[in-house]
Amino acid sequence: MTADRPVAPASREEAAVRLLAQQTFSRVAGAPLIEGNAVELLIDGRANFDAWLAAIRAARTSILLENYIFDDDALCREFRDALAERAAAGVRVCVIRDWLGCLGKSRDHIWRALRMVGGEVRTYNPFSVASPFGWVSRDHRKLLVVDAEVGFVSGVCISKEWLGDPARGMAAWRDTGIALRGPAVRDLAVAFADNWASLGDRLPAGLSLLCETPPIAGDTAVRVVATLPSTAGLYRLDQMLTALARRTLWLTDAYFIGTSPYVQGLAAAARDGVDVRLLVPGSSDLPVVGALSRTGFRSLLAAGVRVYEWNGPMLHAKSAVVDGRWARVGSSNLNIASWMGNCELDVAFEDEAFARRMEAQYEEDLRGATEVVLRSRRRGQAKGSGPSAGSGGAAAGALRLANTVGAAITNRRVLGSSEAGILLGGALVLLATAGVALYWPRALAWPLAALALWSAFGVIVRYIGVVRRARSRRRTAPS
Repeated sequence: MTADRPVAPASREEAAVRLLAQQTFSRVAGAPLIEGNAVELLIDGRANFDAWLAAIRAARTSILLENYIFDDDALCREFRDALAERAAAGVRVCVIRDWLGCLGKSRDHIWRALRMVGGEVRTYNPFSVASPFGWVSRDHRKLLVVDAEVGFVSGVCISKEWLGDPARGMAAWRDTGIALRGPAVRDLAVAFADNWASLGDRLPAGLSLLCETPPIAGDTAVRVVATLPSTAGLYRLDQMLTALARRTLWLTDAYFIGTSPYVQGLAAAARDGVDVRLLVPGSSDLPVVGALSRTGFRSLLAAGVRVYEWNGPMLHAKSAVVDGRWARVGSSNLNIASWMGNCELDVAFEDEAFARRMEAQYEEDLRGATEVVLRSRRRGQAKGSGPSAGSGGAAAGALRLANTVGAAITNRRVLGSSEAGILLGGALVLLATAGVALYWPRALAWPLAALALWSAFGVIVRYIGVVRRARSRRRTAPS
């Protein structure tokens, strides 16, 4: 059941706002409202891993697993063995791993035991000489669908890093996930199937979780927002939430590097009296991203946005709760890489009961965080490990640098004091480039020539592939 429905209003104005929001969300996110679901909030890695493994071991027909990182450690091997046991019992097991996310973490050979018993594993966007910049697009989803009964969505990767190290006094990473039951599970499966088909043959059309809509399991209405590179559905949704928020807009993000329009939207909401809060890591596993994130704090704080830094080892959650009515949980970070560059998966909720649970969790999280204020500029603390944002942080940082320097050169907007450091960095990069070009022109000419040749080779390979597919379609088309 995927029709948008009106929610019982407290007044005519309230009814109008809700109906307008429902229509807007459907169009902006490209995801219909799905009623009749039950949702369970899963906090941190241990709760998510236990629920995932229990569902996998109880699977009867199919398991679809998609994750950015599979670390070659005891936890990952426990998952692999559980999947292999189900595959050997006749369950259809399909796994999608990301090439860059697993680079340096695990190799394809760890899946040999699963493949030997009939399981299938595909790698998203592996490096190819025919695509010099293909590595920029990543599969950053964290998704598990078991049978046609339950689906899991989160920011949690399959790595023991999420569990911490109690023996050394290291706390677990803070992350958020959900278990979803009901009609929306089919939409999760369809999102997986679409990505699976982009990597090879399609899943069988007769697979039960693709051709059957699960029965109603509760009264929670959700939207499954499955984004692909350049689709920007979640970006539009996040922008819309900044405009629709009337009382509260509480955000948790692991790698916040907001674009100028999004930061301006947060600032405008705060100036309009909305309680805007942003919870980010105090100590990031990617220190460079943490430093870039802090460059944008000053303008937010000046506008009245309250910013908090998590005191634990790593805050990896990606969630939002607005006005005690709307909420979001998933894999997308508030940066351009997640919004436009990656395959991401989030679930948006239009349910007051779930939103209240998210608000309660947010208030609990703030007890373990330190507020950032203008008179006290904090620096990064302990370094973590792991590539869980991968190209995302680099892409977002490069975009922020380009936006700021471009604005200075073209004089298209007033620059804030928080961008002074970025301007200096950009100036130094430009000076260094000019110096190399003047004194060692070949140092720039040869790499540019090599890149042009590599790109030309990639385009020719793509051309040959397109022509071959067209000829194949003509040969097989009925006369």
